[in-house]
Amino acid sequence: MFPMFSEDELHDLAESIKAEGQHEPIVLDADGVLLDGRNRLAACEIAGVQPRFTTYTGDDPMGMILSLNVYRRNISKGQQAMIVAMARLFSEHSLRDHAKLHGLSLTRISNAVTVLKHSRHIAEQVRTGTLSLDAAYSTVREHKARSAALQAQHDRLREHAPDLAEQVTEGLITLDDATAALDERQEEERLRKHVGDADALRLADGDTAPPLAQLVEQGHLTWHQAHQDAEQFRADRQDAIHRARQALQLIAENWAAVQDLAARSGTAYARDILDGLAPEARSLAQSLTTLA
Repeated sequence: MFPMFSEDELHDLAESIKAEGQHEPIVLDADGVLLDGRNRLAACEIAGVQPRFTTYTGDDPMGMILSLNVYRRNISKGQQAMIVAMARLFSEHSLRDHAKLHGLSLTRISNAVTVLKHSRHIAEQVRTGTLSLDAAYSTVREHKARSAALQAQHDRLREHAPDLAEQVTEGLITLDDATAALDERQEEERLRKHVGDADALRLADGDTAPPLAQLVEQGHLTWHQAHQDAEQFRADRQDAIHRARQALQLIAENWAAVQDLAARSGTAYARDILDGLAPEARSLAQSLTTLA
């Protein structure tokens, strides 16, 4: 898991061992498997020096490897976190334990685990130092977001347009084209409903004009034009309702005058009032007095 020294670093170590001797022994397990000291072993071979070994007798070889190498190596915190994340596959310790044991933030190790789960190739780039952990984590998050968005598109197609989803699966159309086609369908459905609701309201109001939906089916209007007409109808209707309410409110506020006129019907007073009105107002007044 820990990157080997570069060729120059190995030669420097070999020169040091040749001049000063091997300071730290190479660690083997009871079966002779090398646990720690690959670089020292390679440097001894370069220097032509007989390497010195020791045998590990503990019960946590992975922990020993990490404890010796995480701090010894000139590697970034991101590399350390990735190496710990990789070692965690062979360890029973929790992420929190590893963070505390190796002096790394829990967030950093968690990010390394996320990268490792998503892409071993990207994780290897972090381990070897060719890509920072932060950059790798951002890349993974972007990949996951794109994957989630694509999955959401597929799910939406399967739910609302199975025929389009099947065409995408068979490679007949692209996912984006299928999504655009679904958007058009749903927009037309929305317009149909809106126009249909307006037609039903016009019919309930006693309007005898041809329904807008019928004009669309006959090719006289598009659904967008019918929708605009429906919106205009609703606006005009609401405006008419508002004016009628205002007019009726005025009549209600002045109903006492209508009642007084009805009570004095046939008098000179009543005639003088009616004679001063325009014909349409006089006709209305006469109708209202019959109600009062």
